[in-house]
Amino acid sequence: MIDLYYWPTPNGWKISIMLEECGLPYSFVPVNIGKGEQFAPSFLAISPNNRMPAIVDHAPEGGGAPVPVFESGAILQYLAEKTGKFLPVHLRERYQALQWLMWQMGGLGPMAGQNGHFLLYAPEKLFYAIDRYGKEVDRLYGVLDAQLAKTEAFVAGGTYSIADMAIFPWVRTHKAQQVDLQNFPHIERWYNALFERPAVKRGLDLGKELRAPTMTDDARKALFGQTAESVRAGEHKNI
Repeated sequence: MIDLYYWPTPNGWKISIMLEECGLPYSFVPVNIGKGEQFAPSFLAISPNNRMPAIVDHAPEGGGAPVPVFESGAILQYLAEKTGKFLPVHLRERYQALQWLMWQMGGLGPMAGQNGHFLLYAPEKLFYAIDRYGKEVDRLYGVLDAQLAKTEAFVAGGTYSIADMAIFPWVRTHKAQQVDLQNFPHIERWYNALFERPAVKRGLDLGKELRAPTMTDDARKALFGQTAESVRAGEHKNI
């Protein structure tokens, strides 16, 4: 059994989709990031970066103590290696998938996250930041569209992989990012095909009732007002 520490966000969806695609049994442990539950000591022991998702595998390969894993890209790779699914075994194909996984982790996710923050959550409109991150997200969509034009199937080639599962949830936010998928026809084709996968739908549905329609001041503070002192405080008290 795997414990999934989760909240319905793009990074959370990566792992709920992967678990559903793999057919692995898992239990869902909500981590309400709007209430600061990611700073609780019990979660800090699993995810020292105070970010969800995280997992604990109670039946790791070879037995022994449960294995905690944090960072969504590392979790995807761990689950792929555990199950032998969605990560090619041959060198060239494997590293094609891993490169695009890292592209999402280091590029699309952080840049889209910042773009969304300044578009939706910043208390004042900072036009330089909106322009800066909007252009970078547009560039990254162009990179992905060009890749999908070459592969004509999935991001890393002809096989559905953890690269697709990592990128898809962030593309799902395209409307909030003010990105028109009609400008990226190869992404649009790929996105629509993935959206029809039953496991993708189940992964996106996990905990959807938990998503708040608006952000409260307390949630804004929990999400955007944390410092190193928040981590230190969380080590010594329950939140």
